[in-house]
Amino acid sequence: MNASGGQPRVAIVTGGSGGIGSAIARVLARASITVVVTARQAERLEDAAETIRKATSGTVCAIPSDATRQETVDGLVDAVLGRFGRIDLLVNCAASTSSVAGDVAAVDVQAVLGDLDTKVCGYLRYIRAVVPAMRRQGTGRIVNVGGLTGRGSDTLSGMRNVAVSHMTKVLSDSLGPDGITVNAIHPGIVQTPHLEELLAEIAHESGGTVAEAEADFIARIPIRRVTAAEEIGDVVAFLASPRAGSITGEAIAIDGGYSRGIYL
Repeated sequence: MNASGGQPRVAIVTGGSGGIGSAIARVLARASITVVVTARQAERLEDAAETIRKATSGTVCAIPSDATRQETVDGLVDAVLGRFGRIDLLVNCAASTSSVAGDVAAVDVQAVLGDLDTKVCGYLRYIRAVVPAMRRQGTGRIVNVGGLTGRGSDTLSGMRNVAVSHMTKVLSDSLGPDGITVNAIHPGIVQTPHLEELLAEIAHESGGTVAEAEADFIARIPIRRVTAAEEIGDVVAFLASPRAGSITGEAIAIDGGYSRGIYL
């Protein structure tokens, strides 16, 4: 990323109230980047921001917004520009918690549409809002958090992640001349509260233990461990750095080798 005239770089992290989003924000704050976390639930968001501030001594602000409502997205961006005067990095991590997996006959189409509205259209809303400022600056970074289901699986959640990858590639072409890079990352099995809930659910359904469910997951990962959430943040921090200026339009798996396909 080009120099910002001596000013601290400013990042917006959507879905920043917990899980991977807050871990990314924590890593960026440690890298002396001013971080604005955003999500729908104001109280939970402020709690997350305060936790990150205490852990990093960084500048971390909480500004609520809703990925499905353009007016709140625009309001967030206006507030960030009004306070800091620039936006150097957008990390799109907001996603619906609706389940859209399972047998096709049982799929709730409205849940699928809601899922796409939050993650795909939502990502696009935030991108549309930040691009004018990045164009004025002549530089910017956008990182879209997808997921391994986009590389093929039996769950319909793959649709949103394929769309995220496609949108990333198309936008990297159109925004590259403006000095803006756009990349996607696909986290694998990551240590988050969501994983703990999933393991408990699997153990309940199988009649086994949580430890057994986790061991089964780990046995399928070449590095034989679950990825730490902050390792996702490390990759985002690199993509936001000057050293990554030639990386754009890519979809990078952070999965300990879990993906089995060859992606050329």
